Amino acid sequence: MTERRIVRGRVGGFSPWEDQFGFSRAVAVGDHVHVGGSTAWVDGRIEHEGDPYRQTLAAFGVGLSALAAYGLTAEDVIRTRMYITHVRDADEVGRAHLQLFDAARPVTTMVVVEGLIDSRMMVEVELDAYRAGLAKTLEGKQP
Repeated sequence: MTERRIVRGRVGGFSPWEDQFGFSRAVAVGDHVHVGGSTAWVDGRIEHEGDPYRQTLAAFGVGLSALAAYGLTAEDVIRTRMYITHVRDADEVGRAHLQLFDAARPVTTMVVVEGLIDSRMMVEVELDAYRAGLAKTLEGKQP
């Protein structure tokens, strides 16, 4: 697995599209961290093809790994967004969300979209997290 490093408040190294399209997986702004669209793309391949529940767990795993670079966990998540490619998958995607975030109960949105960048992807997720004093703890960790 690629080493994740905070560079100027940003974390990357999770997908080939980061360099191709010019984005970071996560960005810290003050005490907030925003994690961009994460999918079941793990170690150069799509995991759990055809299984919306397991793809959702994998996608949130990618997002939570980005948060971990800042020392944050699922308990720090205050908002999630789930983009699914078929309404029939809503219950399974929601079940995975419940499993991961039942204790935190973030604000959430689930939207059905026509498709994602790879047709094998069934779900893409975003996370926003907050921890009071995070900006102070990140000072001095920036290269």
